[in-house]
Amino acid sequence: MISPGQASRLPLFFQELVRRSRWGDRDRPRNYRMPRANPASPPRPAVKDVNNLRITRALLAWFREHRRPLPWRASSDAYRVWISEVMLQQTQVATVIPYYQRFLKAFPTLRHLARAPLERVLQLWSGLGYYRRARQLHEASQIIVARFGGCFPATLEEALQLPGVGGYTAAAVLSIAYGVPLAALDGNVARVVSRLEALPGSLAQPAFRKGIEAKLAALLPKRQSAGSAGDFNQALMELGQTICLPRAPRCPVCPMRKACRGRLSGNPEAFPSPRPRRATEESHLAAALILRPVGVRRNSNPGSESGVPAMLMARGLDDGLMPDLWNFPSAFGASIADARQRLETKLADLTGGPASLNLEVARVRHNVTYRQIDVRVYRASLSSLPRNGFRWLAAADLGRAAVSQLARKIAEASASALN
Repeated sequence: MISPGQASRLPLFFQELVRRSRWGDRDRPRNYRMPRANPASPPRPAVKDVNNLRITRALLAWFREHRRPLPWRASSDAYRVWISEVMLQQTQVATVIPYYQRFLKAFPTLRHLARAPLERVLQLWSGLGYYRRARQLHEASQIIVARFGGCFPATLEEALQLPGVGGYTAAAVLSIAYGVPLAALDGNVARVVSRLEALPGSLAQPAFRKGIEAKLAALLPKRQSAGSAGDFNQALMELGQTICLPRAPRCPVCPMRKACRGRLSGNPEAFPSPRPRRATEESHLAAALILRPVGVRRNSNPGSESGVPAMLMARGLDDGLMPDLWNFPSAFGASIADARQRLETKLADLTGGPASLNLEVARVRHNVTYRQIDVRVYRASLSSLPRNGFRWLAAADLGRAAVSQLARKIAEASASALN
């Protein structure tokens, strides 16, 4: 027989077993509560209503009333949905809208895109950033024409075979265009669900992703009468973009506020956990401003005005960046002096003769992913011209050619040197 003193020294779980053996179920005091050990982390706040169907219905009702009239929502055509989803990757909605409209005007169907030269695709993408998206979009369109009859594939397995199409893009396109019951998981959706469940972590952590995916599967409409998977995915994205913001979320007007454990915790911004960011790197870039000599035939757009100074442009920037775009001849370096020396060497290799950089004519700051680039622009003179991989472009040509946003900045900053 265990004495009361001995029982008090046992772990709480075993203390409860001792009490049960003495009292039995009938004799347990009416108001008795089983003691609970202090948890390692605070329990998730309880919510009154955790019925998944009710949450989904509230979300879809809110979306029907508050959805924004975005241009890609005017049609459920898979091609148009696909273009919008690719453009929206890591890019704000307001930035995408004019690019989307110009792109669809130039390439109204998937076959138009597949037949277009890559140069034209990149030209219309110029300024939107992340140019790999444009190259993969063009490549995927040609595959779709060749293998799928010009229609975006309607199965997940086939969609994932396309360049640039991952799980999120495939789920978004298939659910919106074809009604396939797939949940599209991106950063906005993960934030909404993480707060709904008060689930800490980030998508880089397998356990967190698994928890988010499980909740999405429970919320996803299983029958068309309950709402479409496409509307469900768009509603979650819309909620993350307009209500459940990373900072200062608008909880009082959220359709899921009654079921949101993050809101009830009093600190919804704690979910999800902040993801560590890659440290920003300072880079130095030297760029050459080379004007077309008198008497040299131009190979730029024939519609350009005669007499306007044309500038030498080369494919790519340096270090493998922007390989398909026209840029001022450039070179990175560990310092300003090193970048200048590397550019002189690069120009000499291109022309087979000496090259000299003269006075600095402009300075530009530009960001590419994690790089903060300090650009110094120099007037340059060449003993001979490169044989290939270059073209002459006047400032007026830049809007009609596949040039980088950095090249546009350099041209604008160097305008005084063109006179």
